Amino acid sequence: MATKQSADVFPFPAFDPAKLSDSFREFAEKGAAQSKDAYAKMKTAAEDASKTVEATLQNAHSGTVELGLKAINALRTNSELSLSHMEALMGVKSVAELVELQTAFIRKQAEVTVEQAKSMQDAVKKVAESVSKPGKDAAEKAMKAVKTA
Repeated sequence: MATKQSADVFPFPAFDPAKLSDSFREFAEKGAAQSKDAYAKMKTAAEDASKTVEATLQNAHSGTVELGLKAINALRTNSELSLSHMEALMGVKSVAELVELQTAFIRKQAEVTVEQAKSMQDAVKKVAESVSKPGKDAAEKAMKAVKTA
């Protein structure tokens, strides 16, 4: 009878394996759901980043083409002015006419150069803004997401 008394003195709580199995199942399901959610967020972030890089590169390419065309146009204009000036110099009959022609050419060249510089500066500014826009938009979107989280 001693064994019966010791069983009563040190009772072992009822162990239900079904409850343990349910707890493990809940834990596993919760972990799987969190993993799926994290994967979906990571996938969305990667897709957004890819779109941002693609848009940035596309804007950089089109901006580079635009700047290249402006530079070619400026070179063409300067070449035409120089050739016209050379032709005019061929018909000079006096030193005074030479000085007058050269002064007019330098003045015209300075005006054209200032116009070209302003045009290039505006184009570079526009290209810089268009290249940085996708990254700026993505950063703003990320900051909004952080603030709402």
